[in-house]
Amino acid sequence: MQDKLKVLLIDDHPLMRRGIKQLVELDDNFEVVADVSSGTEGISVALQTSPDVIILDLNMKGLSGLDTLKGLRAEGIDARILILTVSDAKNDIYTLIDAGADGYLLKDTEPDTLLEQIKRIAQGEVILSDSIKNLLLERTHEDNPLDSLTDREMGVLRQIATGLSNKQIAAQLFISEETVKVHIRNLLRKLNVSFSCCSNGIIF
Repeated sequence: MQDKLKVLLIDDHPLMRRGIKQLVELDDNFEVVADVSSGTEGISVALQTSPDVIILDLNMKGLSGLDTLKGLRAEGIDARILILTVSDAKNDIYTLIDAGADGYLLKDTEPDTLLEQIKRIAQGEVILSDSIKNLLLERTHEDNPLDSLTDREMGVLRQIATGLSNKQIAAQLFISEETVKVHIRNLLRKLNVSFSCCSNGIIF
């Protein structure tokens, strides 16, 4: 029997924590090892429980979601981290990824979609929204943003345009999935893409 994926919830809203916990526990693939109300407690519990996936609220009282994210990575927590928030404010996607996030979704994401995306995150995928993909592919040529890309980065960008996952891109280009993720980070940084999430986030 395959081990369940251990999930840690960090959110300062009790009702939201309870709802997400109940949703996640409907899937036999997951086990919620803890749900906590603060970033400080979340870091401590993560060190004790070694979760596979952490679902983290961005806008929390006390230690913010971003600072919690940085704290988790500073402590060596290698869990996959999904930012789940009500905020649709534009943020620099590479700031979140550089801090260690593996996804960013709004809390109005459909339940079935959320469960599927948690699984994909656990498998090593990076979740980005439709708007991010569009911004990557629709930048005007006036600023010549593509001039700074390497041949390999251009290759990854072309694969992204076809909707392939990290794993599929790695297979197409004969590189590792981790290398694909590094190239995506570089693309986001070089193209200066702003991060605006939406409920129908896509994975690539």
